[in-house]
Amino acid sequence: MVASVADALQYISYYHPPDFIKAMHAAYREETSSAAQEAIRQILVNSRMSATGHRPLCQDTGIVIVFAEIGAKVQFSGNLGFEAMINEGVRQAYNNYENPLRKSIVNPPFGARTNTGDNTPAVIHTKIVPGDKLTLTLAAKGGGSENKATYKNLNPAADVEKWVVDTVASLGSGWCPPGIIGVGIGGSPEKAMLLAKESLMQHINIHEIIKNGPQNPNEELRLSLYNKLNSLGIGAQGLGGKTTVLDVKLKTYPTHAVSLPVALVPNCAASRHIKISLNGPGPAHLPAPDLSDWPEIDPNASSGKKIDLARLNKDTLKELKIGETVLLSGKILTARDAAHKRIQDIIKSGRALDEYGLDFKDRLVYYVGPVNPVKNEIVGPAGPTTATRMDRYTEMMLGKLGLLGMIGKAERGSETVGLIKKYNSVYFIAVGGAAYLVSKAIKSSKVLAFEDLGMEAVYEFEVKDMPVQVAVDSQGNSIHEIGPEKFRVETS
Repeated sequence: MVASVADALQYISYYHPPDFIKAMHAAYREETSSAAQEAIRQILVNSRMSATGHRPLCQDTGIVIVFAEIGAKVQFSGNLGFEAMINEGVRQAYNNYENPLRKSIVNPPFGARTNTGDNTPAVIHTKIVPGDKLTLTLAAKGGGSENKATYKNLNPAADVEKWVVDTVASLGSGWCPPGIIGVGIGGSPEKAMLLAKESLMQHINIHEIIKNGPQNPNEELRLSLYNKLNSLGIGAQGLGGKTTVLDVKLKTYPTHAVSLPVALVPNCAASRHIKISLNGPGPAHLPAPDLSDWPEIDPNASSGKKIDLARLNKDTLKELKIGETVLLSGKILTARDAAHKRIQDIIKSGRALDEYGLDFKDRLVYYVGPVNPVKNEIVGPAGPTTATRMDRYTEMMLGKLGLLGMIGKAERGSETVGLIKKYNSVYFIAVGGAAYLVSKAIKSSKVLAFEDLGMEAVYEFEVKDMPVQVAVDSQGNSIHEIGPEKFRVETS
């Protein structure tokens, strides 16, 4: 079982499920927003690159979720307990020397928050069922989409559909749409959340419901939600577009007469899950998917304004407009949560940043924590993290340190947008779900400061034609506000 868990987690780190690729390709063909279509194009190109290169789809290789159905007649051999075997499989998968996966799990969850070093423990749910077979459904859920999970105990007379639509509209784009929305209704608070998470493990089949018509109330609700959520106009990466969700999944359970528990869990563009069955000795067989499942899309098709970062200045920034694709070449710095906090502490202590070899004046910072490189790689997959977590540091970075601009994913808060306008700065987004593709634009990498922070250290990357899109321009216009407005459709 240990080997099967390790193999499965490696498998899903670089192979999208074929049904997901088919649905994403359909969204690409149907999209009329040029910005959103470019984002989807990068997701599809990244997916094929990961499938052929056996490297992670996303730098956030997730927290491991396991749904186990253990046959009552199943017997285990060895000295490890069931959960210990699962966690040993996780440990082996994430420390695989050919394809190391980023370790993101910290313990304790508050206070010191020390990385466990091997991405354990997994979150494990078990059921005892009839038979002599063990079935494991494994998922690796990224933090951006997990952070958007929402629960509400509604009045039994409330409109569930309205709550779901309003909730998705309020999530922003940090969950990296287009993806799948899982909804759980009924049971108790914890059961509703579990139902929503479990529903995401199902195959995408909304187009079958569209073709054949809904056959029961659950399918009626799914189809209605699918249409209304896509009518919000949020689109890929929140840029505005026709496709926000590829499917809506739903699971229900009986509940108390005075309760209506409802939970919502989104799945991002790095959808990673697999179901394996074991009924004897030997690991599960995981055949490689057929590469013909992936569309043939030119990986070098990104076009846009080429910018030499050595010559980037405030005047150049004034020419950039939201939604515009830009190809960056030159040197950029990286910094995430821990680095920003340390920079803040250094400034508060009265020390100078140049003691640490840091100078942010007229530079761009990329919010990223890359996967460790292998073989001849400069860096491993290096996609953006959610930028709103760095909003609290924006005044410091733009005002005190003279930063020219930022690169991340998802929208910025209104106060941050105001600061970007105040300092004539800019905020670019890289595509969440295109981490391996982005890493290929990085031609050199070195640690400048805070090496002890690991993936959260400050690096200097030299990039060549790194594709980004203008999300907030120097006049304070935000694509995440203006883009969806163009594609929003009023529904009854």
